Amino acid sequence: MSRISLKENGGEVSATKDYTNGGGVRDLYGEDSATEDHLITPWTFSVASGYSLLRDPRYNKGLAFTEGERDAHYLRGLLPPAVLNQELQEKRLMHNLRQYEVPLHRYMAMMDLQERNERLFYRLLIDNVEELLPVVYTPTVGEACQKYGSIFRRPQGLYISLKEKGKILEVLKNWPEKSIQVIVVTDGERILGLGDLGCQGMGIPVGKLSLYTALGGVRPSSCLPITIDVGTNNEKLLNDEFYIGLRQRRATGKEYAELLDEFMRAVKQNYGEKVLIQFEDFANHNAFDLLAKYSSSHLVFNDDIQGTASVVLAGLLASLKLVGGTLADHTFLFLGAGEAGTGIAELIALEISKQTNAPVEETRKKIWLVDSKGLIVSSRLESLQHFKKPWAHEHEPVKGLLDAVKAIKPTVLIGSSGVGKTFTKEVVETMAFLNEKPLILALSNPTSQSECTAEEAYTWSKGKAIFASGSPFDPVEYEGKLFVPGQANNAYIFPGFGLGLIISGAIRVRDEMLLAASEALAAQVSEENYDKGLIYPPFSNIRKISAHIAAKVAAKAYDLGLASHLPRPKDLVKYAESCMYSPGYRSYR
Repeated sequence: MSRISLKENGGEVSATKDYTNGGGVRDLYGEDSATEDHLITPWTFSVASGYSLLRDPRYNKGLAFTEGERDAHYLRGLLPPAVLNQELQEKRLMHNLRQYEVPLHRYMAMMDLQERNERLFYRLLIDNVEELLPVVYTPTVGEACQKYGSIFRRPQGLYISLKEKGKILEVLKNWPEKSIQVIVVTDGERILGLGDLGCQGMGIPVGKLSLYTALGGVRPSSCLPITIDVGTNNEKLLNDEFYIGLRQRRATGKEYAELLDEFMRAVKQNYGEKVLIQFEDFANHNAFDLLAKYSSSHLVFNDDIQGTASVVLAGLLASLKLVGGTLADHTFLFLGAGEAGTGIAELIALEISKQTNAPVEETRKKIWLVDSKGLIVSSRLESLQHFKKPWAHEHEPVKGLLDAVKAIKPTVLIGSSGVGKTFTKEVVETMAFLNEKPLILALSNPTSQSECTAEEAYTWSKGKAIFASGSPFDPVEYEGKLFVPGQANNAYIFPGFGLGLIISGAIRVRDEMLLAASEALAAQVSEENYDKGLIYPPFSNIRKISAHIAAKVAAKAYDLGLASHLPRPKDLVKYAESCMYSPGYRSYR
C-alpha cells in the first residue's frame, strides 16, 4: 500500500492506494503508480510458436510435440518426423548421462537440459533423485562453482554487484518472472567447505532452487537465484582471466551492510511480505548478523544454520530407536563451532527443553563444542565470538578433539568443521570404547572435507558405529555385514520447509517450525530403514517426505498465528501434495 494525496474542496485529504488499475488487476510493474516523468520498463509478452517455442525451456517438449501441436504452433519441418513421449526421452537421456565418467560433465549436461527443456529436467531429477542428487547438488556442485567461470554458458539467476548500489529495485524488475515465492541468495564467501568463490558461488542458489522444485514441488517460475557480488579475497580468482565477478577485494563494514539492506528492502518492495529469502553460504561473521537483523522484519531462513540443524536433529531423534534413551540422556560433542555447529547445538537444546520443560540455559549443558583452539570452556569466555558464548561451560581447558572425547565422554560426535580427516582412528576407537553404539555424524561437505569416511567409521569402530554424513558414501561391507550410511542432507528439510511456509502464507520463521520439520522427517524413517542402520529415509520417497514436512511446518505457522492463507485447509498433507508442481508435459492448443 502506498500513501497518496487527493485534493478535495481546496483542502488535502489522505487516501491509500494498492497498485491496481481500474479493472482491479494488480499493477505488477508499477506503471499506473508512476508519474509521467518516472522511468518504467517496457514489458511485452507474446504466444510462443515456431522456432521461439523450441528455444523456450518452459514450454519446449523436444520430439514430444504431437502432430496436431506441430501444425498449430508452426513447428512442421523444424523437428524430425518422429514423436517421442517424455518417458522415452527420459530413458534416452539417462542412458546418455551414464556414459559420462566425469561428474562435472554430467553436471554440465544437466544444466544444458535445464536451459533447453525445463519439464524434462525436473522429470529426470524426480524419477532418478538418488542417482542425480550428487550431480546437481553436493558434492559435484562444489567443483562446478570452482570452475564456474570456465563452464559459464548463460545467466541462470540475477547478479547484483556493488555496481548496482542505489538501483537494486530496478535490477529485480529486470527478472522476467514477477510472482516470486522463494529467493536463494549467496555472497559466495563460504561455498561449502571450499571457501571464498565470489561471484562463482551462483551454482549454489541455482542448485538449491532446482531441489526446491524437484523435491518440494515449488514452481520453477516462482524461484529466483541471486548472487550478491561484493568482490572476493580469493587471489586465484582475482588473477583468473575467466573470472566472471568483480575484480576487487571484498567490501566489508558499512559498504557491505548498506548494499544488503538495500537488497532486503527492494525484495520486500518488489515481491511482498511473503517471499522467502534463504541465505546460503555466507561467512559466519555475516550469517548470524543477517539472520538476527532481518528475522523480525522478513521471511528469512539460513540453510547453513537452521536447515542443517533441523536435518541433524531429525537424524538424532530417529537414532534414539537404535541407541536407546531420550535426547536428554545423551551427551553431544561437536567439532566445529561455526554457523552449522552452533545452529545444530541450539536446536538440540531447544528440543530437549521442549521435551523436559527445563530452561534452554540448562539443556545447553549437555552439549560441548570444540573449535580450532580446543574445547569451548568458561575460562575462554572473554575471547569468544558472540555465537559461541552460550556454549562456554565450566571445565578445565582441553586442547585437541581426542582429549575432549576422553574428558567429556560423549555418546554423540558431530563434525561440522569443514576440515577433512579430523575424526582420526584414535577418536573413533575411543568413541567405540566409551559407547555400545556410538553415533558419529561427519557432516562437512564436499566429500573431500568429510571428517571421516563411512568405511573408516565402520571399520575403526568394529561395526559398532551408527554413521551419517553430509556427502553421500557407498554402502560398506564389514565382517560379512552390509552397512548403509545415512546422509544428513539439507535437501531432506529445506524444500518441504519452504513449501510449508508458502502454502500457509507464513510471514515469519520461528524455531518451533524447525522443530516441527525435524520431528516430521524423523517420523518418516521406517523399520526397514532401521534394520539397515539408517537414521534417514531413502531419497526415493522425498516428495512424500516433503509433503509431510510441509504439512507440519504449515500447521505450526497456523498455530503461532503467522499464517495468512485462510481458512486453514482441513488436510494439510493432501493440500501440500495438491500444490506441488508436476513436470509432466502439458498439451498445447
